[in-house]
Amino acid sequence: MSKIASWITVTVMALHVAAGAAMPLAIEVYDTPNDAGGSLTLTWSRAVAGASSWYSVYVATAADGPFRLATTTATPGLKSAEPGLFGYDDDNDGYHVLHISDYATGNGEERESLKDGTTYFVRLGVQTAAGEVVGAALSATPRGNLFNTSKWNNLILGIGLSFVILLYISMARRKDLFIRRIAGLEALDEALGRATEMGKSVLFVHGLKGMDQIPTIAAVSILGRVAQRTARFDTDLRVANVDPVVMSVSQEVVKEAYLQEGRPDAYRPDSVFMAATEQFSYAAAVEGIMVRDRPAAHILMGYFYAESLLLTETGSTTGAIQIAGTDSYTQLPFFVTTCDYTLMGEELYAASAYLSREPKLLGSLKGQDVGKALIIGLLVVGTVLATFGVDTLTHLFAAL
Repeated sequence: MSKIASWITVTVMALHVAAGAAMPLAIEVYDTPNDAGGSLTLTWSRAVAGASSWYSVYVATAADGPFRLATTTATPGLKSAEPGLFGYDDDNDGYHVLHISDYATGNGEERESLKDGTTYFVRLGVQTAAGEVVGAALSATPRGNLFNTSKWNNLILGIGLSFVILLYISMARRKDLFIRRIAGLEALDEALGRATEMGKSVLFVHGLKGMDQIPTIAAVSILGRVAQRTARFDTDLRVANVDPVVMSVSQEVVKEAYLQEGRPDAYRPDSVFMAATEQFSYAAAVEGIMVRDRPAAHILMGYFYAESLLLTETGSTTGAIQIAGTDSYTQLPFFVTTCDYTLMGEELYAASAYLSREPKLLGSLKGQDVGKALIIGLLVVGTVLATFGVDTLTHLFAAL
């Protein structure tokens, strides 16, 4: 036992912190559920109301000892505070709980961690007016758990949502599924057609995020659909980039789009270029292109910051059709104010399925929408039940 632990025990005995306390009942020790191993859990009946006790836990590798101090406390936790391990039973308030992961070695203040597969003997001590009363030794073996059973609700939700998505993908292969009209995407052909009639270019502007970000992936996917149409209409397409990786990916996407339309000769590598690598240098370069070249259509897709208003204000002065899309809620007001059409939030992600009508994308989109609707329905039902004191559904979906 360490010097500090010995001093605490002697002091508590001298002060009789828990005068008249008796040995707790229903003492149990077992491997801690849902953990990675190296831990035991000790539970016992809660002290009677108003009583104060000081508890000590001793650990040994043999039934006859020597027993070493693992922990000592006057305020052990309750089962009810850990619903992930013990559930929501009403009687959980009547049991204390302690988790043991190491114990004193007896050499100064050094401690030794519990080892998986080793059987340990645990004794609970409670301080009384006459001294410390120590219970019988109970044995348990710590082990790692392959599954965290408190997360089963996530597993069920994941399997259920995956099933719904696969079902809708299967349906999308047999028939065309309905997606509500998205005005900004419907206007793409109008914008590209106008650029073709006027003999002017189309300017595609990426946001500032890298290729590892979802908004950029969605923007590049939309770029592929735009490039197919510009190749079909023989319209000049210019793509301004702020990130070299995004530029490389965009070049390949545009090149593939022209190849699919049977126009590989019309693809110009320099049409997809680096405008700048810094936020406002990029904004200034793109604004310069808007003012000098006066493209007929500006398509801004991705994640934008403070440069959004600079770009779209400049673009609006040139008379171009502007279609923007972002999931940055702080920039949406600027796009809505200055652009002809704006894709808001998840409409940016839905664009690929909307434009291509590809079964996998379309089925995934519809399946996710159904899943969201089911979750919203469960939230409403759970709220109503909780209002009347029925917490079953609330507990099923609790984050543990």
